[in-house]
Amino acid sequence: MTHESDPYAHRTTSHEPTPVPEHESSHEEPPAPSPRIYVASLSDYNNGRLHGVWLDAARTADEIYADIAAMLATSKEPDAEEFAIHDFDDFGAVRLGEYESIPHVAAIAQGIEQHGHAFAAWADAHEGDSDLLERFSENYIGHYESLEAYAEEIIDDHGYQQLVDEVIPASLRPYVRIDTDALARDMYLDGSVVVYPDETGGVWLFQA
Repeated sequence: MTHESDPYAHRTTSHEPTPVPEHESSHEEPPAPSPRIYVASLSDYNNGRLHGVWLDAARTADEIYADIAAMLATSKEPDAEEFAIHDFDDFGAVRLGEYESIPHVAAIAQGIEQHGHAFAAWADAHEGDSDLLERFSENYIGHYESLEAYAEEIIDDHGYQQLVDEVIPASLRPYVRIDTDALARDMYLDGSVVVYPDETGGVWLFQA
């Protein structure tokens, strides 16, 4: 097989999510990734030739289709009309199929570019449901070291431990703490929080 271009020559080392720092109160995310796809001509591929192009995926579907059409137009095959996604990069937890809908790819990529790989976790957790993709902002809680860390933040933000300390004698305060581990476990078991682990050992949390 001859190769006009090698899609893997431009790849990063993996499709793993960009490491996200442990939670801070601001819930800040690292700089947004740049999702892209490698689209290849099927006519060329079926005839032993790799002809394709890397494309920025965080754009409108029409813009992506236009670039795909331009790629197909330069093919040496007279009937080059069909294409497939042969590779992808910077999509975090999302795995794209060869014949993934371009509008769907564009929606996920734009969300990732805007919100970071937390959006990829949301899309993957809901299997790319197009209706749920639009509900990311209203459901995203943040990135935390663990669900227990989130439970501790809830206790601190509402001042519950302070209230306990105010009514407990000083001699007993070291022995009286709210069980944040149990709170975290119950939130997980009752389904009120969706927990999605990342590659750094932390978790992305979403309202169910």
